[in-house]
Amino acid sequence: MRIVLVTNGSRGDTEPYAALGAGLRRRGHDIRLVADKTYEKVAQDARIDFFPLDAELPRRLGDGEGRRWLGDGGGTRASVRGFREFITPMAEQFMAATRDACADADAIVFSHTGAAAYHVAEERGVPACAAEYLPRHPTGDHPSHLVPGRRSLGRWGNRLSHTVANQMMWRTRRPGVNEWRTTDLGLPPLPWFAGQARSMARDRLPRLCGYSPAVVPRPRDWPGYVQITGYWFLDGVPERRPSDELVDFVEAGPPPVYVGFGSMVLPDPPTTARMVRTALRRAGARGVLLGDPAELPSSDDLLVVDNAPHDWLFPRTRAVVHHGGAGTTAAGLRAGVPNVVVPFFVDQPFWGQRVHALGAGPRPVPFRELSAGALGDAVERAVGDPAMSAAAARIGERIRAEKGVEVACDLIERWLAGDPPAPGRRRRRTLGL
Repeated sequence: MRIVLVTNGSRGDTEPYAALGAGLRRRGHDIRLVADKTYEKVAQDARIDFFPLDAELPRRLGDGEGRRWLGDGGGTRASVRGFREFITPMAEQFMAATRDACADADAIVFSHTGAAAYHVAEERGVPACAAEYLPRHPTGDHPSHLVPGRRSLGRWGNRLSHTVANQMMWRTRRPGVNEWRTTDLGLPPLPWFAGQARSMARDRLPRLCGYSPAVVPRPRDWPGYVQITGYWFLDGVPERRPSDELVDFVEAGPPPVYVGFGSMVLPDPPTTARMVRTALRRAGARGVLLGDPAELPSSDDLLVVDNAPHDWLFPRTRAVVHHGGAGTTAAGLRAGVPNVVVPFFVDQPFWGQRVHALGAGPRPVPFRELSAGALGDAVERAVGDPAMSAAAARIGERIRAEKGVEVACDLIERWLAGDPPAPGRRRRRTLGL
């Protein structure tokens, strides 16, 4: 079958879907990945077809509005404001491109950043499946990841928080989405209240969650059409080899601490590098820092690299310091070493909280509160606490034993092997469960 995977965003928003696509390709399906044009190489690594989106999210994150969004923190208001001022202006272009990319699809799998594909699937009458890397389906077990502090609000409050978060996001997207549905797709508009979320729930749209149940357990009130599969890792890429310089540095002394903030744009990289150097020395640790070697000089105890394969490097470290993106958190936990999370916004505080709750890392240090002292204290605890190291090792062992891509592919194929959905506006599909 021609299966189109639709996502948008940073590398962490893209690579899990490339991994899922690679798994489906190995089973004989024809796969196309729709993602930001920056990540064409990721699709090449997965050996799947690629449809580029001209969003240039990494560059836009470095613009003025993107920097303000990164600095706002992870609360609901900041997230909604960022989507309204930063993401929404790209929506019209993204929706049109998604429709083109899915024109020959037999089935569509989309992330929450690729939700325009849900409407295309409805227009074309083909089966669709949501595939996400964080828990977004409503539950009473925990609040929405956008709730500040992520403290439980009780079962009714937790469930209500998901409704409120969905409604706030839908409010920013509703005018553009409904105009597109009625003008271009010939579909009726969705209602003003939580329109897309309600429509997906009414359809019982299959939902795959690409993270480990060892990290976020499955809520007891989720329906059967929402399943946690385990993480989706893109492994076995021969071209992803560490540089000789990195290998030599790692092997020249005690295991280093990795520090990297992924696609997050730092307001002042030299100042951050000096802060990191001071913090690591305070903790008595060598370090590998992700950055621009031409701008940030290396030293005997700190190597600056512009690329570091996580699957090779992380298991060879004492700890990893990162921004809490879903993909980097997954790699850090799989390595079985303590994680120090320095979250910026949106879902990153959620993952930082989960790492801490599991005992696999110290309390998160929000980037807006970052200092040499705060980072040094966090790293010192991460490398010096035997209980934390043991907890991280246990989580890593459980994650390495999971087969997330295979489980997700099994579920998708079981769903596609059922009776085809009736054409029209409403599809009721489960994953054969």
